[in-house]
Amino acid sequence: MLLAAIAATSTEVGALSSRLAKVTRVAATLSALDSAADAAVVVAWLSGELPQRQIGVGWAALRTMPAPAGLPALTVAAVDAAFSAIKGLSGPGSQAQRADRLRALFGAATAEEQQFLQRLLGGELRQGALAGVMVDAVAKAATVPVAAVRRAAMLAGELPVVAAAALTGGDLGRFTLQVGRPVGPMLAQTAVSVQDALDKLGGTAVFESKLDGARVQVHRAGDTVSIYTRSLDDVTARLPEVVAATLALPVSELIADAEAIALRPDGRPHRFQVTASRFGTRSAAGGREPLSVFFFDLLHRDGTDLLDAPMTERLAALDEVVPATQRMQRLTASDPVAAQQFLERTLAAGHEGVMAKDPDAGYAAGRRGAAWLKVKPVHTLDLVVLAVEWGSGRRTGKLSNIHLGARDPQTGGYLMLGKTFKGMTDAMLAWQTQRFTELADGPTDGYLVRVRPEQVVEIAFDGVQGSTRYPAGMTLRFARVLRYRDDKSAVEADTVDTVREHYERNG
Repeated sequence: MLLAAIAATSTEVGALSSRLAKVTRVAATLSALDSAADAAVVVAWLSGELPQRQIGVGWAALRTMPAPAGLPALTVAAVDAAFSAIKGLSGPGSQAQRADRLRALFGAATAEEQQFLQRLLGGELRQGALAGVMVDAVAKAATVPVAAVRRAAMLAGELPVVAAAALTGGDLGRFTLQVGRPVGPMLAQTAVSVQDALDKLGGTAVFESKLDGARVQVHRAGDTVSIYTRSLDDVTARLPEVVAATLALPVSELIADAEAIALRPDGRPHRFQVTASRFGTRSAAGGREPLSVFFFDLLHRDGTDLLDAPMTERLAALDEVVPATQRMQRLTASDPVAAQQFLERTLAAGHEGVMAKDPDAGYAAGRRGAAWLKVKPVHTLDLVVLAVEWGSGRRTGKLSNIHLGARDPQTGGYLMLGKTFKGMTDAMLAWQTQRFTELADGPTDGYLVRVRPEQVVEIAFDGVQGSTRYPAGMTLRFARVLRYRDDKSAVEADTVDTVREHYERNG
């Protein structure tokens, strides 16, 4: 299939607001595919992902591209092969070779194809055809039940390979839980309080400490241990402490959910980036902080699958094989006072908050179901918008991604802390496009629009972490827009000192 067809689908789906319309449009494209290889690639692309994960190309390499081709000629297979070839480059001169191959690829692409490839490689392909939409589209195109596709994707750990099977008449029943093959992790929704969580879960919940570490999925088959991140990347070689802890358990086969985290001698957590640094290298280099591991769910034990077992049964099986010192702290409660006290103890210990889980629910791998709820305090800051980026997909023609600045009381200027496009409604996007066009301090037709630092925005965030990318040496984690503050002037915005207090408080 031609790349042009996929680019057109992406553009059209990005302009649609109806979920059903998105599903129908994507399904039409998938139905026209004639090979399993193309199916896997297209499903990955339209989900905003690369089958190769990363190929060493960032936004900087995408800003200057050759003139587009006049007619479409690139195929899906040819582009996928080009991505694999670019990823495979290494050694002296590889950066120049990567740039040459990238220019050659873009030179063979039409204008619409170039835009699609830029957004795909830059991680900005937000056309809405993600997760649930893609599952429904695959099921519709293959004329198989949605539940069958969802279950197969859950057990395979990735939708593209399931889509390839479904769209070519393959048996989805062959996708079963297998030790050594990661599955999509069960995800959580949000509750505003422990009382809200109890109300949503029917009055009783299993509350667990929510650590600010890195979630891992641990597999053991005999003496072989494999460890995967929540994005299903294999990080076994980087986490020898987790391997050792798993081999010490009295089991032969196991698939478990756990959290890996760097702790201080007093048991309080290091900042998140200390833990994260262990995931950014190919080996566990000397001098790095050791990691502790805390198991919190069990999906398989010695030949028995536990996916469909209720939470209480999975936890009982977990308790039989994992020592208490390596289990997540938890409390089963129906009393909101007891649950609140558990939350407060967890926060006092330096952790993020708590998880509230339905004791009767099975493990809905790969889904953000209502059976797991996260409860944690929301932090907010009033910051100043320093610049805005033009959007893509549904946000084409709108000023979307905003650059956030905190006031520096020493200079009277503003230091950038990061940027976000999250939390913006359609009405907010329309308003800020007009507002920031008025505040533009330079051209408005480029990729980035700098604005006069006058507009205050209230931002919610989960934490502050160190960053060498920004002048303040800090950035916000999971920043999202709550509202624009027209009742505040820029000089009343929060200062860098306030942000640093957040950073040090959690240090």
